[in-house]
Amino acid sequence: MSATGKAVMCLRLHPAGGGPLGAKEYAGVLALLGGITPAVQALPPDAALADVRGALRYFGCDARRLAAVIRVRALALYGVDAAVGVAGNPMLARAAARETGPGGTLVLPEDPAAARDFMADKPVTALDGVGPKAARTLCSYGLDSVGRVAAAPPAALRRILGARLGREVHERALGIDRTPVRPGAAARAVAAERLFDRDELDPVRHRRALLSLTQELGAKLRTQEDGQVCRVLSLTVRCADRTTLTRTRTLAEPTAHSAALTATAYALYEGLGLQRARVRALSLRAEELIPAERAVRQLSFDPEDEKARRLEAVTDRVRTRFGPHVIALGTLAA
Repeated sequence: MSATGKAVMCLRLHPAGGGPLGAKEYAGVLALLGGITPAVQALPPDAALADVRGALRYFGCDARRLAAVIRVRALALYGVDAAVGVAGNPMLARAAARETGPGGTLVLPEDPAAARDFMADKPVTALDGVGPKAARTLCSYGLDSVGRVAAAPPAALRRILGARLGREVHERALGIDRTPVRPGAAARAVAAERLFDRDELDPVRHRRALLSLTQELGAKLRTQEDGQVCRVLSLTVRCADRTTLTRTRTLAEPTAHSAALTATAYALYEGLGLQRARVRALSLRAEELIPAERAVRQLSFDPEDEKARRLEAVTDRVRTRFGPHVIALGTLAA
């Protein structure tokens, strides 16, 4: 990738010691990128985009060398390693970053034909704008790979997906992505992870771990200095074969109530449809945090719900004074 060409860099961040990426480390890496280029877009929970065209000209180096400098600084300053993808647009940069592991850098050539070849054998879900519903529709017509979508007549795609989406999907299948890098800070977030002693098959133990995670996240949110609630909850499942599954849901109302977080986490887990999956770790991330005083909560006439919230307030005070493990749910203590 030349210093004069269009260059977008995507970083997928991995703590060197394992576990979920902390909010402090994530913010630090974003600030590091901001010192190199002003065009940095946060992609929570653990990725970022950067338009580095100006940086390549300023530093007089190629993209691979710049990526190496960023990786070394991120590792030295924040203990975070990165998988880096570099390409001519955000979609291709993200795809390149997914193809390499921590400590690796994949630079796609500027040649459009090379970009098409790189994307050809990937599933249609690798294209921005193709969600599960659109993917099912395309697959029902035999268009189950990016290469087949690229070879399809544009008029047929417009009939299948509609005029606007059909045009955009065809362009992206050809490696064309017109979306810019949109600078913006990452929303505040808190995360927690449970790593199993061995690859775990038992769904009961998976749900027990999720219950433990939601109790921890809820307590963290409620006991922060200004009291926080989250709008979004994200579940990540790491399997024994190193695949990672992530599901995210926007909550009906911002909350830090552990019972509400637990119900959402269970729904995300069930939505994955895991069948005898050997799970290595589960992590939850509460995103889009706002002060609790700014949140609007639907009043409930359920006395049990109000009782649970009062009990949470009491247990939070006890844990703050005597330690986080002094009180536990009977389900988790058993």
